[in-house]
Amino acid sequence: MNRAAAPVIGLLYPGVGAEDDFPALERQLAGRLRLPLVTTAGGDVQHTVATLRRVGSAVNLLDGVRRLAAFGPDAVMWACTSGSFVFGLGGARQQAAELAAAAGRPASSTSLAFAHAVRRLGLGTVAVAASYPEDLTRHFRTFLAEAGIAVVNLDSSGIPTAGEAGRMGLPEIARMAAAADRPDAEAVLVPDTAVHSLAWLDELEQAVGKTVLTANQVTVWEGLRIAGRLDGLGRVDGLGRLFRTADPAPAKGGDPA
Repeated sequence: MNRAAAPVIGLLYPGVGAEDDFPALERQLAGRLRLPLVTTAGGDVQHTVATLRRVGSAVNLLDGVRRLAAFGPDAVMWACTSGSFVFGLGGARQQAAELAAAAGRPASSTSLAFAHAVRRLGLGTVAVAASYPEDLTRHFRTFLAEAGIAVVNLDSSGIPTAGEAGRMGLPEIARMAAAADRPDAEAVLVPDTAVHSLAWLDELEQAVGKTVLTANQVTVWEGLRIAGRLDGLGRVDGLGRLFRTADPAPAKGGDPA
């Protein structure tokens, strides 16, 4: 790896929603980070457990890994929370291991990114503000419990598709996050990568009054972490407490959750 070059985090993205979050961040960082994205099969993904298990299947993801190879990524991220947590913590780890083996690079997923980010910030309790239907949201709580994270409140907005979630603006997302918050929650998690957030992290944290972790935020952070490149990115404004936290990068790769 040429460490003088900008880090390249390859993204596998499930269909539609907030895929434009990532090129917007690239433009904001003006050459300090590359986020090539390939869309996996699934289209306007339905928020059902059965559908998301198909979306997160090896045959679907490994085709995307092959297409990402042309960009020479330093790490590969499955930028889908529900398409990883529906397999449980063990299944998400196995999914990431298969991606890493196929890519010949470190790999992870948004679900694992949430677990790692919560641990990095030293948080013990969280609230969840999910766009998903309630049954799917309960699978995320199970995943977090398996990772040792206590959920003190779980809110579901019941949005049935990724495309609909992607049409939410800052006011709706801020209300969703604030409504899910509880006094004993140390952070609020917004888990859907179809929900825009990368331009709004500071505003969301101001609206809630505490740490907010969003799917697209932790996806980028995790990709840099497993590539061993967080320490070389320099100051990044506007991406919330997670990117402001000191001591950002342990040994490359690894799976502390």
